[in-house]
Amino acid sequence: MVATSHIYLDNAATSFPKPESVYAAVDHYQRHVGAAVGRGAYRASVNVTAVVQRCRKRIAEFLNAESPERIVFTFGATDSLNLALHGLLGTGDHVITSVVEDNSVLRPLRELHERFGVEVTHVAADSTGQVDPADFQRALRPQTKLVALIHASNVTGGIQPIAEVGAIARAAGVLFLVDAAQTTGHVPIDLRSLPVDLLACAGHKGLLGPLGTGVLYLRPGVESRLRSLRQGGTGTRSEDDHQPDSLPDKYESGNHNAPGLVGLEAGVAWLLERSIDSVAAHERQLTRRLRDGLTAIPGVRLYGPAADAERVGVVSLTIDGYDPQDAAAILDQSFGIQARAGMHCAPGVHRALGTFESGGTLRLSVGPMNTTDDVDATCEALRQIATT
Repeated sequence: MVATSHIYLDNAATSFPKPESVYAAVDHYQRHVGAAVGRGAYRASVNVTAVVQRCRKRIAEFLNAESPERIVFTFGATDSLNLALHGLLGTGDHVITSVVEDNSVLRPLRELHERFGVEVTHVAADSTGQVDPADFQRALRPQTKLVALIHASNVTGGIQPIAEVGAIARAAGVLFLVDAAQTTGHVPIDLRSLPVDLLACAGHKGLLGPLGTGVLYLRPGVESRLRSLRQGGTGTRSEDDHQPDSLPDKYESGNHNAPGLVGLEAGVAWLLERSIDSVAAHERQLTRRLRDGLTAIPGVRLYGPAADAERVGVVSLTIDGYDPQDAAAILDQSFGIQARAGMHCAPGVHRALGTFESGGTLRLSVGPMNTTDDVDATCEALRQIATT
């Protein structure tokens, strides 16, 4: 059997397909605008600058941030996390994180440890990949400067207790950084009610924008403690060779990714029109159906928290007798189902789950464009693989 159509279930890597409005916005910019953001007084430049500012405003509204200026544009969640970690930490600092983090946190912290002696404590996770807030409390030191925690695992889909961990950090006077790459655009996030100081997310995942877009949110006052990693032209105060202190210019040197940001503006507008509650409910229903269908297949093992736990639409599994990479290849070649297999850039989670030595897991991740037919076809494909 050779597949003739495709079902995309790798939304945890990047969302696809995007809303038609995203494609139209990028195409219109590329064909009919082409001007840089904030670099001219002619109409095309003014208009694209207005779209980018509208994008910033929409994201602030979507996350309930204090103001649009609190939204700094980056080139992805990894870029946002690097800005936060390298911009905050230095010699003599201590940071608390967890073993469930993505390499976009683990690798910068390793670099900071080796170059500057930054001390890092990695809080353990249980066999489902979940952390205990009490472990963060116990790990605090007088020199602790930052706590960093992923909002939802990109392996298990389990949502971590960021409200509880953030409250512990705030009571200790420690900054709290949240990696929301897997939750922004998938579940409601209210920054005014959460004890979060910095939040990093991708523009190309749940926010439905193009690749090469990302966001770093800064709570008021954090900018006085966060160094800029890039300096250069911002289109403002061009007569002065000092980097601006104002937001967001302090962190947005160089030309913006204009085609990406106009597409991101359209993606966020699509989400606002439909509401995050509606999108989240749709993805919960698909995830529940997917897990229920997989649970009934002999030889399939699911990982992560229970089905009724707080989670996003990420489901990891293994199939008896199959390497995860081989299972993914069969899904693609024989059934036209696109999924990711391996460590998913998060080796610590796999150690906690017991899947590290066997090559990780096969990961299925739904998005707003997926349907119940996609889920049912995937369950049937995996049933055929597992029982062959």
